[in-house]
Amino acid sequence: MDKAQKEQTMARFGARLRRLRKAIPKLSQEKVALRAGIDRSYYGEIERGEHNVALINIVRIAGALEVETAELFREWAP
Repeated sequence: MDKAQKEQTMARFGARLRRLRKAIPKLSQEKVALRAGIDRSYYGEIERGEHNVALINIVRIAGALEVETAELFREWAP
C-alpha cells in the first residue's frame, strides 16, 4: 500500500466514524473519546483521517459508539 492509498483508507475510516457518531443525537467527539478512554483531540484527528489507529482503539471506539467493531468497516472498504 503506497502513501496515497494509506491516507485515503484513513480518511474513509474517519468519515465512517463521523457518520456513525452524527447518527446518534447529541453525541460529540468529546463524549465518544471519554467513553473510549482516549483523548478528544486524538479522536478528532482520527475522524479527520490523520491517524493509523491501533486495533485496541478501534475496539474501544466501537464500544463508545455502541456498535459491533465490524460495523466500523462497513460501507467504506475498497
